[in-house]
Amino acid sequence: MHEGFEVIPAVDVQDGEVVQLVQGERGTEKRYGDPVEAARRWVEAGAETLHLIDLDGAFEGERANATAIDAVVDAVDVPTQLGGGIRTAEDARDLLERGVDRVILGTAAVENPELVGELSDEYPDGVVVSLDAKDGEVVVEGWTESAGITPADAAKRYEERGAAAILFTNVDVEGRLEGVDTEPVRELVDATDVPVVASGGVASLEDVAALRDAGAAAVVVGTALYEGAFTLEETHDRLEE
Repeated sequence: MHEGFEVIPAVDVQDGEVVQLVQGERGTEKRYGDPVEAARRWVEAGAETLHLIDLDGAFEGERANATAIDAVVDAVDVPTQLGGGIRTAEDARDLLERGVDRVILGTAAVENPELVGELSDEYPDGVVVSLDAKDGEVVVEGWTESAGITPADAAKRYEERGAAAILFTNVDVEGRLEGVDTEPVRELVDATDVPVVASGGVASLEDVAALRDAGAAAVVVGTALYEGAFTLEETHDRLEE
């Protein structure tokens, strides 16, 4: 296994339940029950980190599933990273003080890069910047608007401001279970010294291994785990080969 490479299960919460969307679009969701149960299941299966997303927060621009998310953070003793609707330094501080280990800033980081620097100064390992790419450009506002910058250029901007990691989602393959495109990940890894966490499209153990081999520090997996395409234990076995 590459030193420290991790498979991170996603616990995406909408209306207080775990869901998975196809390509981030509302109305495509499949429901998978109680977030606390899902989180406990992944930790028991060997997850060392959990990836929590408040989907209502991501769409509405304010946090909407705080109760469910708090319950997950309280229920597990592994590090958690949380994104969705975190728009201000106050939002981020509140979560970091409450016990979330890392906050994921997407639209807020693109609109206000200084926010990343400000929070990273206070919480040196506390900020992950989420870069979502479509057709090679960063997109914001729930993947509806192009930010007019490439992921590589954006990553350099946040590296200078102290981001602990870059969460990179390739929207073109997100949620479809059709496999990954490693080239954009490799380009991003080559462009920055910040660890790159890859997300989107993972359908098989081969995809997990391919992203690791492309240089990703970790990979977030959602639909494939919930649908039983493979188990977390199988990923650990595969990566140790």
